[in-house]
Amino acid sequence: MRPDLPAKHTPLARTDARIGLLFVLPALALFLVFRFGPALAGLALSLFKSGVGGPLSWAGFSNFTRLARDPAFWQALSVTLVFVVFSAPISLCLSTLLALGVRRGFRGSRFFRSVFFLPFITSLALVGSVLKWIFSTEGPWSDLMAPFGLGGSWLASTVLVMPAVIVVGVWSRFGYGMLILVAALQEVPLDLEEAALMDGAGAWSRFRHILLPTIRPALFFLAVIEVTFAFQVFDVIYVMTSGGPANASYSMVFLLYDQGFRYSDYGYAAAAGVALFVMTLVVALIQRLFLGRRS
Repeated sequence: MRPDLPAKHTPLARTDARIGLLFVLPALALFLVFRFGPALAGLALSLFKSGVGGPLSWAGFSNFTRLARDPAFWQALSVTLVFVVFSAPISLCLSTLLALGVRRGFRGSRFFRSVFFLPFITSLALVGSVLKWIFSTEGPWSDLMAPFGLGGSWLASTVLVMPAVIVVGVWSRFGYGMLILVAALQEVPLDLEEAALMDGAGAWSRFRHILLPTIRPALFFLAVIEVTFAFQVFDVIYVMTSGGPANASYSMVFLLYDQGFRYSDYGYAAAAGVALFVMTLVVALIQRLFLGRRS
């Protein structure tokens, strides 16, 4: 080996890199095919009219024009945006508070971490069936809210159905964010916090100047993940409300499901999927611009 030649540029190193790439290539090819193949196929399908067993016919951008004129699309978009605006910030705040509470080892801390994480790994289909009864007229939630004038079935109310869905969505996600933030908070030296406490720094000052800079990258990651999940909400709505009542919980993915699997209008469903993807991408880029710049 020449002494003036870095090890990574030697012929042996380049050969090892090529061999490693050769072993990775099959998995990479499968990833590209099954990850980007359906996405490209959906984009192409949005430009055609198609049904069950019928031939494809070129439609151009007529599916998107129809989407823009469809009241059901705008209803689904408004419901999805309401879910995004409320569920993602609430989930992030709750995850942060719980992470701060259980980040240090104390008696029972592992138990509480497990309990808080449990909803994330629980089947939402099963949970939705149970919560559907809880929010019904016969359920305990109706009796609990009756003194405040909010009794009755929340899932049958066009006003209260979205708060119920948001509560379930947040409940199913906050444990994941808590776990990520607990791992990020472990990077903060205990001596640094103790020094700030001895200098008279309050809880908010310690969080703002010591903890927040450390967990900012994790918070940005969770913000993108939570918003993406909120845009794609479907299982909770499908099990609990089926988009009702009067389409008050009819989300974008439910619109896609209806058009594709109930009415077999695959081209229109693909156009709805493309529109959802574009909106999610735009919001993620905005988050990157305003939140991820310092992360």
